[in-house]
Amino acid sequence: MGTGLGHYIPFVAYLGFWIMILASLTGRPIMGLYYMMPFIPYRTMRDRFSDYPLGGNMLTILVVAVILGALLKGNRLPKSKLYLTWFVFASYLYLSMWMGTAMSHAPAPIWLSDINFVTWKDYMLLPLLMVAAGLTIETRQDLKRLVIVTAISLFLVDKNALAESLSRSIDSFDESKRGTGPLAYGSNQLAAFLAQFAMFFCGFTAFVKRKKIKLAGYALVALTVVTTMYTFSRGSYLALIFSFAVLGVLKNRKMLIVLAIFLITWQSVVPKSVTERVNMTKNSNGALEASAQERVDLWEQSKQMFLASPVFGMGYATFQLGEHTANLKDTHNWYVKVLVETGVIGGVIAIVMLYQMLGAGYRVFRNGRDPLYQGIGLGYLLAVCSCLIANCFGDRWTYVEINGLLWILTAATLRATELTAELADGPEPLGLKPKQPILSRAPHLEWN
Repeated sequence: MGTGLGHYIPFVAYLGFWIMILASLTGRPIMGLYYMMPFIPYRTMRDRFSDYPLGGNMLTILVVAVILGALLKGNRLPKSKLYLTWFVFASYLYLSMWMGTAMSHAPAPIWLSDINFVTWKDYMLLPLLMVAAGLTIETRQDLKRLVIVTAISLFLVDKNALAESLSRSIDSFDESKRGTGPLAYGSNQLAAFLAQFAMFFCGFTAFVKRKKIKLAGYALVALTVVTTMYTFSRGSYLALIFSFAVLGVLKNRKMLIVLAIFLITWQSVVPKSVTERVNMTKNSNGALEASAQERVDLWEQSKQMFLASPVFGMGYATFQLGEHTANLKDTHNWYVKVLVETGVIGGVIAIVMLYQMLGAGYRVFRNGRDPLYQGIGLGYLLAVCSCLIANCFGDRWTYVEINGLLWILTAATLRATELTAELADGPEPLGLKPKQPILSRAPHLEWN
């Protein structure tokens, strides 16, 4: 707008963190949770906090303040084995780093100057976000507001990323057309985030009855899908297709027909640049293009590393310290990375965690007696499905910018499960059949 006020936005946002830290510690921790959510994926904004005292640690400080504030209020976590699984996984990962040290693959994980310890520390912010959300989200109204804040957070990312994409010519594809968006890591990471939350709101909106809200929900989904399309990430395209198929199987079989028609006609529907990107997987001779071939070579090298220490792995966060194909520092497949660094033991724990996440979403979707809870359950389940596919093409799991909001939604899903159980255990309203869904105990909170 030319007013020059934009220069002060980072400072105002930074001050907002301190205000919310105080609010969280003095009885309103849920306000701190809501405030931090739009900033979790918006790394470019948080990076500008580094100009101010403790600016680089504001998100972590606020998360801890929210947890402490909730504990001071006497809040409790929703019952779930997922918290224990995270504790076991976090402990094993730390011990695994010492194994890497013993095998001379990495430094001792003690100081913030040690890259493996920093990697572990940053990763642990994800379960802390789940704990913070689990302690503060207690009621149906809290869940409703959480969904709204998630929608706002997604819209802000969409707006920034799409504007960046449209600032370039997109008539044809080349790597210079790919933007990083506000996540600041890369176009593939941005695409993974977008695909997850496009599918969350696709599943959630399926249970919305009020027309205006339903239209707004699907408009957000459409905007996010378009933004994802212009990231030119083939992995995210597959994640969307797979998750949409799951939606068709679980909710509406007609969607499978729509998906089949799209898969037949997609080249006449999507822009030329997207078609070029998808067709780049193989060259004119039928061989894999360079980046795809590099991944295949990297996975073959990773296989040999896994076979050298299949039970315990080479040590968590050690792969980035070695020399690999094309000087790559990541396995470009999270599952491969887990097996290489933490072995079969780490792989089993990861599978248990993923199973618990999928189960949590499916249970509240199937057993929910409130459309809000069912929508959260189905949306969360689809977001996890998208995450599962995206991680086949790189580490889209350990970054707070990509998955921070997903773990907050994990806590929301667990709380919705608990609230659903309370509805089932409570007395049936007069004239309501046992199998008939309860829309709400409070009519003014209805979505329909």
